[in-house]
Amino acid sequence: MAGTNRISTREKMRRKYRYVDRSFILFLLTLFQVVSFTPVIFADGEIHFKVAFMLLGYILFEWIYVTFMHNVVKKINFELELIAFFLSGIGLCLTASVNEDSMLKQMITVLGGVIVYDILLWYLKDVKRVMAIRPFLMAFTLIFFAGAFLYIYKFVGAINGAYNWIRLGGITVQPSEFVKIAFVFVGAATLDKLLTSKNIYLYIGFAMGCIGILFLMKDFGTALIFFFTFIVIAFMRSGDVRSIIFICVAAVIGAVLILYFRPHVMARFENYRHVWDDPYGRGYQQTRVLMYAVSGGLQGLGVGNGKLRHVYASTTDLVFGMICEEMGILIAVAIVVAFAFIAIYAVKSSKSAPSTFYSISACSAAAMILFQTCLNIFGITDLLPLTGVTLPFISQGGSSMVCCWALFAFIKAADIRAYPKMYKT
Repeated sequence: MAGTNRISTREKMRRKYRYVDRSFILFLLTLFQVVSFTPVIFADGEIHFKVAFMLLGYILFEWIYVTFMHNVVKKINFELELIAFFLSGIGLCLTASVNEDSMLKQMITVLGGVIVYDILLWYLKDVKRVMAIRPFLMAFTLIFFAGAFLYIYKFVGAINGAYNWIRLGGITVQPSEFVKIAFVFVGAATLDKLLTSKNIYLYIGFAMGCIGILFLMKDFGTALIFFFTFIVIAFMRSGDVRSIIFICVAAVIGAVLILYFRPHVMARFENYRHVWDDPYGRGYQQTRVLMYAVSGGLQGLGVGNGKLRHVYASTTDLVFGMICEEMGILIAVAIVVAFAFIAIYAVKSSKSAPSTFYSISACSAAAMILFQTCLNIFGITDLLPLTGVTLPFISQGGSSMVCCWALFAFIKAADIRAYPKMYKT
């Protein structure tokens, strides 16, 4: 009788949670990547063997990773990983078409991101372990972030008007990307259960400290992302007076910071909705995006045939416009749908998450990714002020890539299917 009940329970779970055919999706993904990379491999009438070998390595890595995780680790769902591989592959393709040497660096960061993703996912499975590290992580993050700013300010200087990059030899690192991981981690751990007022206020101080340092760095776009995530985390605990105070204090402090740094903030807004007033000056990037993006039509001009690639930051801040021009509106829409799916996945998983911590962390991580995506896409098209944030997984940049994979770990941890032993047949 007990065996019958166990079979019945498993059957109910299989009906409730549907799985994608990983082999079929991987086949389609491989086909898409081969077609996308073909113009890059055969660019300029010659064969670029370096790009071809790197593409082969990336495809093999996808297949080996999914096969290993399914057969050895016994994972049963790969929706998030396949989306990440899809988006990262597009970024690798565009990066290689502009500078094939940069593709190798980007591939290494994808590998690093996957390693961080799996380590963090393993760590998040033990909520007690998460709670134990929270106060230490909070203190370390503030010290690290403040120290990074002071180092950049004194020894590196501003890059494109912002103090947010550390140069270590030939490598550049953006500290704020790694702080995003701690921001979600600490926020979800703090609000997983009703704590004392002292702990709530400590997190308010932690959040405002991070946002304040970002203002000092003049990284207004990332500050907005942090503030939005802060509100989402607070909203996840709505219904009690503390959460309401939490949001109000955040809004007041944020407004004070914006007013205090008003000259810089207003300077970033000066060009908003006026890009055509100075198309060869301050509006150069956005006017080119608006012109070139629509020229690609539904199918695009082909990778390597666009004009936006010759504009500064084409593979970072302006990469979505480059996708529209060279790969077409259809691929651009598919990317938007992929990000929308991430949000839906997070919300759905959070409803049956094993703990409130997982629900809060999944929704806040998804919100951070989605809000950053909106800032990037709407910013370059002048629907929102241009903030200079990257497009998750696609824009060239190692720090951003690792951060995006880490945020996916928070989303995946909320999915009950991430615990294979519960569905072992």
